[in-house]
Amino acid sequence: MAIYNRSISNTPIRRAVTNRAETSRVSVDVEARRLADDIIRERDLERVISRQGKIFSRFDTIDDVLSNNVETVTRGLFTGNTGSLTTMFTSSNLTATQKTYYQEIFSSGDPALSTNASAELSLAYGHFAGSGSKDLTENLNNDTPTRAIYKQYAQSLLEPNDKKFTFNGVDSSHIYILNFNRARIREKLDPGNFEITLAALSGSGFPNNKHTGSNVVVDGTGKFIQIIDDSSLSSATVGESGQVYNLISGSLDGAGIHSSTDPVYYGLLYPQHGIAILNADTLNSNINFGTVTGSSVQGENAVKLFTSLSTSSAMTPSGVNGGIQARSSEQVKSTYYFVRAKNAEYNYSNNPSYVTGSLGQLTFNTFASDPQTYITSVGLYNERNELLAVAKLSQPLLKNFTREALIKVKLDF
Repeated sequence: MAIYNRSISNTPIRRAVTNRAETSRVSVDVEARRLADDIIRERDLERVISRQGKIFSRFDTIDDVLSNNVETVTRGLFTGNTGSLTTMFTSSNLTATQKTYYQEIFSSGDPALSTNASAELSLAYGHFAGSGSKDLTENLNNDTPTRAIYKQYAQSLLEPNDKKFTFNGVDSSHIYILNFNRARIREKLDPGNFEITLAALSGSGFPNNKHTGSNVVVDGTGKFIQIIDDSSLSSATVGESGQVYNLISGSLDGAGIHSSTDPVYYGLLYPQHGIAILNADTLNSNINFGTVTGSSVQGENAVKLFTSLSTSSAMTPSGVNGGIQARSSEQVKSTYYFVRAKNAEYNYSNNPSYVTGSLGQLTFNTFASDPQTYITSVGLYNERNELLAVAKLSQPLLKNFTREALIKVKLDF
C-alpha cells in the first residue's frame, strides 16, 4: 500500500516537469526572435547612420580579414640594410684582456672616435689546446683565451660528445670565427647570399711565433680568395645547432662555385646562429695566414683575420666587391585587413575645418547633400573601441556619395 501511494503521488510531478520543459522551449524561441529582431534593427540603424556620418565598421572575419600569411623577407646585413661591408674598423674601447679573446668590428669608424660607428660583427681565434694566446690576468688556472673560445663555440655548435670542428671529414684543432651582430641577422643569415673575400698575407720577415697580428703584412702579389656557402649545391645538414652549410671556394659575382666537383673547403656556416667558422689550417696553406700557435704566446690571430678582410676590397678588380657580402632572412607573419568604405559611408568629417561659426554650420552649404571628404588614415580598434593601430595613406583619398574605397592594411608580426 505504501508503494502504491508513492506511485500515484509521482504522476503530477512528471507532468510538472513536462510543462516546465515546454515552457523552456517557448522561452528559447521568444529569446531567439528577440535577438533576431535586435540584429535587424542594429543593421537598419547602421544604414541610417552611414548616411549621416559613420564612425566605425565591424570587420567580417571571413571577407575582410586574411590572417597567417607567411613571407620570407631578406635585408642587407649591415648598417642601413646594406649587403656589403668593405670598410671596417676595430675598436679602441676594448681592453687589452678583451682583445685576447676577440676583436669587435665596426663600420663608419672607431667607436672611440666616432659616434656614428656601428657594431657589425666580432672576430676571434680559437685553439683546442689553448695555443696562440696567454693569460694576461694570471687568474685562469692555466687556461688560455684561445682554448676558452674554441670550447665555447664547440659547445654551442657541435653535437654532444663532438669535441672538434670537422671540415670535409678532417678535424681541425684551431679555427677563426666571424660572429655577426645578433640584432642584424634577425632570424638567420640568408644562405646563397653570403661571401667572404680574404687577402693573402705574407709569412716572411718574422721568425716562427713572432709573426703576430700586430706584425702581419699583406702579400704584395695581390692574391685573394673568395668563399661562399654551398647552398646552391646541396641542402643543409641539420643538427642540434640548426642548419649547417659548407663554406667553399666561390663568388657571388657571377662565377658561382669554383670547381663544383672538387671545391676547396674553407669552413662551416651556421646561418641560424649568424656564425661562420673558418679552418685555420686551410687559411695557412692557401693564403699564408701563418697562424701563431706557440705556447704562451699572444698571437693576436684575430687581428690577422681583420687585416685580411679589411684589405681584400683593394685587391679585387673593378666591379667585384671585397670584404663581406651578406644578407639576413626572416619569415614574417602578416594579417591583411580590407577596409571597405561604400558609397554611402564615411562621407562626412569631424575635422574642425568642415564647419564654421558658433552654431557649427557647414563651411560649404553644398556639403549637406553632396559632401566631399578626404581619407588620410585608418584606425583599427578593439571591441572596447580602443585605438590599437593607425595606418596612414600615402596621399589623401577623395570620398563622396559617388565613390567607394577599398584600403588594404597590412600588419606584420
